[in-house]
Amino acid sequence: MFRIKILDWYIFKKFITVTFYVILILNTVVCVIDYTEKSDDFLKHETLSYAEIFGDYYLNFFIFMANTLSPIAVFISVVFVTAKMASHSEIIAMRSAGVSLLRMMAPYMVGAICLGVASFFLVGWIIPNSSKIRLAFQIKYLKNDFYYSETDIHFKTDDSTYVYMRRYDNRRDVGSDFTVEKVIDGEMKYKLKARQIQWDTTQNLWHLGRYSVHTFDGEKESIWEGHKLDTMFNLYPKYFESRYKLNERLTFPELEEFIQDELTRGAGNVELYMHEKYERYAYPYAIVILTFMGVVVSARKSRQGTGAQIALGFFLAFLFLLAVMMSRSIGAAGALDPKISAWLPNATFFVIAIIMYYTFPR
Repeated sequence: MFRIKILDWYIFKKFITVTFYVILILNTVVCVIDYTEKSDDFLKHETLSYAEIFGDYYLNFFIFMANTLSPIAVFISVVFVTAKMASHSEIIAMRSAGVSLLRMMAPYMVGAICLGVASFFLVGWIIPNSSKIRLAFQIKYLKNDFYYSETDIHFKTDDSTYVYMRRYDNRRDVGSDFTVEKVIDGEMKYKLKARQIQWDTTQNLWHLGRYSVHTFDGEKESIWEGHKLDTMFNLYPKYFESRYKLNERLTFPELEEFIQDELTRGAGNVELYMHEKYERYAYPYAIVILTFMGVVVSARKSRQGTGAQIALGFFLAFLFLLAVMMSRSIGAAGALDPKISAWLPNATFFVIAIIMYYTFPR
């Protein structure tokens, strides 16, 4: 028993150490490529310092990519560690001593669960807050100014209230041809129309210019008009701001609140954010599944040597990443239920891992 415990600790330590080395190497390569692509854009801004570039952007980009690449890094690490043990006949010796493949996986699974828990907190809170800084930098220095260009804008602010604007200028927070209608049980009870609506940033309310109010009580209609009205709606300038990678900037509570708000307003493209939510829950499980698969892939001694097994590990890891990207596109487009699309890569690779396990030579 004592020797097994020593071996468990050895595998666990080796697995975690190699995982961090792989993440460091992959991230360094990605950051160098990214800097090469963006260096000309950085030089266009004379006031932009290297402290801002590396402190605001690349530090947070590194954190983001570390988690994004973590399933790949984990899989490659498992294959590397296990394949080396197999090449030195250590696994054969363990199997001869009566250690089953599942028992041998125990330290890997403990390591994978630790990494999965860390990943959950990263994707739920740490990375979204980090991405706020990174994406604010991108919007400021690497993207063109955002102008809200949609016309004939429709919103639903609650179960019975509907809002319409012909257009909205997000630079001045001004909307034109504004209408609010309250409909209860299929009957219109209230209608407000204004030529112009403008947000007051100091008082946090809307100024309406040249407005008219219609109230309905059965067949009776009351109308009054005015030149200026200050009021509040469940409508805010943030609805017209840039949503560039907004899904990456929201923590779990913020994402949940945002989805509910969008559903209440009857806004479109909620599928992207729902997929993001379920994918964040699925990502930590991917680490465990790929760890399981990695052990099965590399536990048998290969005649082609360790290199062939590591190459296979790279192939399967990037195949998983491709599956995640495809499922993200499918889920965001609404072609598949977001919950199914988010969990589909995990489910697919779990089935493959189980099949590989049962075909492993006993």
